Amino acid sequence: MAVTRTERWPSIPVVDWQDTRDTLQLYTQIVGKVRLANEPLANHWWNVPLYLTARGLTTSLMPHSTGPAFQIDFDLVAHRLDVVTVAGEARSLDLVPRPVPEFYEAVMSMLGDLGVGTEIWPVPVEIPDAIPFSDDGVHASYDAEAVHRFWRALVDMERVLKMFRSRFVGKSSPVHLFWGALDMAYTRFSGRTAPLHPGGAPNCGPHVMWEAYSHEVSSCGYWPGPPGEEGVFYAYAYPEPLGYREVAVSPSAARWDDGLGEFVLPYELVRTATDPDVLLLEFLQSTYEAAATTADWDRAALERPHSSHDHV
Repeated sequence: MAVTRTERWPSIPVVDWQDTRDTLQLYTQIVGKVRLANEPLANHWWNVPLYLTARGLTTSLMPHSTGPAFQIDFDLVAHRLDVVTVAGEARSLDLVPRPVPEFYEAVMSMLGDLGVGTEIWPVPVEIPDAIPFSDDGVHASYDAEAVHRFWRALVDMERVLKMFRSRFVGKSSPVHLFWGALDMAYTRFSGRTAPLHPGGAPNCGPHVMWEAYSHEVSSCGYWPGPPGEEGVFYAYAYPEPLGYREVAVSPSAARWDDGLGEFVLPYELVRTATDPDVLLLEFLQSTYEAAATTADWDRAALERPHSSHDHV
């Protein structure tokens, strides 16, 4: 069956699913922390994000110190959380409106039943005034249709971000979903080390940012906020080069946001464009060039002159 334009680049107004978004973020944090606890450290915390699948999100296969290797999947078609092991055992939990403490206890119980019990620090990160998972009496929403639209939007974003990634031959990250802010991200590196990051993210020790930003970056992605919009595509550089925020990037609707310290482009403008892929690539490319030029990256060595996989 062909995918329709409605199914691609769906509308995802934050106001329509903010409570669900906030609850889903906490669900993904619980699952993501399980991955963090079991995976060996990878540079820039690449051992912690989630990845897209044909049905939702996954941790991918994780080792366990005493039990079988396992993975956890958010099936956002059937709206079910699946925990499966290489021993052939599985447990599932329906994704329905469910208080965060109940979700947390259910996940921990399933892991224990499968012989892959995992202890995590039970407090959300990157969220101001975070409530420990066991004490959260606020978040219990799950609008299945809204979550499905969000996932379908991520599928389109990932496609374009992967096209953009193909243009770069230097060190770069996978396209992945960081559960701290529930944002899809992709990062390029100049190859040079960076000054020590000042830190400051809520409930994150300074070592978190030191590892994430140990080297000079140009990063981009999508964040499903703030309220009143449909989320924004973003781009930033660390350390921020002199003159970076003054560069006139494209398309014309892109702007510098002082509060976020990033260039932003509203998701709505991309999804309603005649060719969303082209418009988003324009934003990604122009903001990267702003970073690479003002920071004097060795672009000739880092960029692919022509990508046969970039058909846009």
